[in-house]
Amino acid sequence: MQKNLYLIIILFSLTSCYTYQVKKQVNAATDNRQEPKQTTARANITSSPIESTPAEFKSMSSQQVPVPINIQEKLTSNKNVKIDVDGKSYKVIVDKWEGDSLVAHPVHNAKKTLKFHKNQINGEKIAEKRFSQPIADIITVVAYAGIAAGIYLLVR
Repeated sequence: MQKNLYLIIILFSLTSCYTYQVKKQVNAATDNRQEPKQTTARANITSSPIESTPAEFKSMSSQQVPVPINIQEKLTSNKNVKIDVDGKSYKVIVDKWEGDSLVAHPVHNAKKTLKFHKNQINGEKIAEKRFSQPIADIITVVAYAGIAAGIYLLVR
């Protein structure tokens, strides 16, 4: 029983509060949906109701252009990111951009240099290293419970 408790305490002490999270994009598709509604409403006011049909409204709202992801703006110098390149995942620190190529080094190996072309990088799976509050809260509660259990065992 004690061995299991020690193992759990060691595992929680090795857990990091930092995780790689994909940054949520501002969804321009919802903005595009709202904009045509406003323009069609204005068109209905200025023109006769017969001229604008529901088919035109549907065609305007269905013309949603996917948001282009600018990889060079997402990956700036000294960012700690997790990128997906040709199906393989890399945790890197961005050094610089040389034309269309990203120059970076692995997180724990500054001597090694990696180069990736911007077309190889999957822009939807770029995850930045961020602080995770829920994980920090869980670790704090477990640490307090461990301290309480240790004090209880010492007093008893």
